[in-house]
Amino acid sequence: MTPELLAVLQTPEGAEALAVAAEVGDGEPLAAASALRARGFGAELAAAALTQASLRRRAAVKFGPDAAGMFFTRHGLEQATRAVVAQRRAARLAACGVRTLADLGCGLGSDALAAARHGISVYAVDADPATAALAAANAAAAGLADRITVTCADATTVAVEGYDAVFADPARRQTGRGRVFDPKAYSPPWDFVAGLARRVPRTVLKLAPGIDHGLLPPGAEGEWVSVGGDLVEAAFWCGPLAAAPRRATLLGGPEPAELTGSGRERAPTGPVGAWFYDPDPAVVRSHLVAEFAASVGGRLGDPEIAYVYTDDPVDTPFARRLEVTDVLPFSLKRLRALLRDRGVGTLEIRKRGSALVPDQLRKDLRLSGPNAAGLVLTRVDGAPAALLTAHSTPPV
Repeated sequence: MTPELLAVLQTPEGAEALAVAAEVGDGEPLAAASALRARGFGAELAAAALTQASLRRRAAVKFGPDAAGMFFTRHGLEQATRAVVAQRRAARLAACGVRTLADLGCGLGSDALAAARHGISVYAVDADPATAALAAANAAAAGLADRITVTCADATTVAVEGYDAVFADPARRQTGRGRVFDPKAYSPPWDFVAGLARRVPRTVLKLAPGIDHGLLPPGAEGEWVSVGGDLVEAAFWCGPLAAAPRRATLLGGPEPAELTGSGRERAPTGPVGAWFYDPDPAVVRSHLVAEFAASVGGRLGDPEIAYVYTDDPVDTPFARRLEVTDVLPFSLKRLRALLRDRGVGTLEIRKRGSALVPDQLRKDLRLSGPNAAGLVLTRVDGAPAALLTAHSTPPV
């Protein structure tokens, strides 16, 4: 998507092409392209409209109804902050008194749009001209162009000191190399990103969820966010924005849920109980398993494995709960016999602390029968163990 082609899509002819593409885009690609050509649209415009229609359908998962009027690229959509995450972040910034925000590495503008909707004036920059043009188009489409100024610029050249707060989302992909896990390879460079909080105390950094806790600036809050059980990002809240050493934020359920703590506590250990809890990945990654265990009165079966057990069921939004029916030292022969006796033909396998490959194990177990069960492969007091479970209860 070039800025020139984007400009064409924003004309009345482009809007008509997008409308037609939305109508025919679910069909066979060649037939859809022929339908647009038959309506008089050129090949380039027809292809661009069909691409946008496809991306808008995919984007509805992240952006809801707003996706129907936005402009995307495949890469930009993959990297964009989910609307529910951006809205929650913007609400927190607004509640902290932020009125002006520098958005460094704005991408398609998801976080800028959310901030503007919370009354924050945003100066958004992106180093890629096409991406900056898309962010500006999305601000205009949302009716927020008066609150969002988009510029194509190198983030390191922005005079961030003139803003109440800074939000930075460094690029974590490089062409031909796939995902970048080393913060030193971020763009802008990690040294620049990490130094922002010294220039503007109210700084938020959006980072990959696998970020090393050791990189958290002194006094900052590390937040890990999941949506519908999928771990989507980490955020470092610096200076006066920090409210707790560690936070796990769960979105996508009936109500948002947050768990906070030091991230340094150790949970008690003990025997496997009648109920098993698999904590949300945001809880695990934020190192808040001990705080979660305390919230349900639970314990670990092994000090190094983030599975929690209780003797009585406790409702929680922070984990999936399963009823334990059998606990046995791992033995393929014994497990196969037990599942055969129970008539188990469908097996949901979870594992932590086990090198076994679930798909291969299913083959080796030679499952057959009308019943379903769950299997947890783990360690208990340092020894390999298998837990058979009756049913799963989603977080509440």
